[in-house]
Amino acid sequence: MVILAAIMLKIGGYGFLRFSLPIAPDASAALDWLVIGLSLIAVVYIGFVALAQQDMKKLIAYSSISHMGFVTLGLFIAFAIFRDTGSTRGAALGVEGAMVQMISHGFISGALFLCVGVLYDRVHSRLIKDYCGVVNTMPWFAFFAVLFLLANSGMPGTSGFVGEFMVILASFKANFWYAFLGGTTLVLGAAYTLWMIKRVVFGKVENEGVAALQDINPREFLFLAVLAVMVLGFGVWPAPLVEVTDASVSHLIEQMMRSKL
Repeated sequence: MVILAAIMLKIGGYGFLRFSLPIAPDASAALDWLVIGLSLIAVVYIGFVALAQQDMKKLIAYSSISHMGFVTLGLFIAFAIFRDTGSTRGAALGVEGAMVQMISHGFISGALFLCVGVLYDRVHSRLIKDYCGVVNTMPWFAFFAVLFLLANSGMPGTSGFVGEFMVILASFKANFWYAFLGGTTLVLGAAYTLWMIKRVVFGKVENEGVAALQDINPREFLFLAVLAVMVLGFGVWPAPLVEVTDASVSHLIEQMMRSKL
């Protein structure tokens, strides 16, 4: 699941960036309304679906679909922004936000699935109801889990905030309602994230399985710490990541806005 969520889920976004947008910009522009609509449905509806989950892995998986809606939204609002303003700066902001979101989500979702794997190895259950008070027996694990869950909800200071914020800012240049509906992920993300934190991490220990838990070992600590550094590093200082993609985004925007008919 780590490879699936962190890498394989990005292949669709890569396909848009590498093939659909630069090779067939006219078709992409003609159908941008469809992709934008599907992206907003993914952001809002799948956020509610995630809120209803009782399985930790399913909750994280659905939240990943919701957050990946920002990738396609950021890529395809570029056409609407260019049509309305004639400027490529807003379009570039949306595309850069989508690329940052892809990279950030790879770190966050991979870390969250690793956290679920740590618990599953010890308790052999992914159901939220089977856990409560994990912080009392696994303090280091609880630290990393809360950090990654808050990053997943778009908390400022983490990489999960940067890409979504860039896409929402770009959405304002296209249509207020795009930005409004996209911004609902901040509310829904906080809802299902805090619900999971409350039910799994905090509270009193209510069963023998949680009482017998052992905190993460050095190997698990190393992997989670590396991912935590990446999530916090890009959240506090995203400039290096944006600068690396800047030239590619400028070239892509130039190809997207040039008709090939």
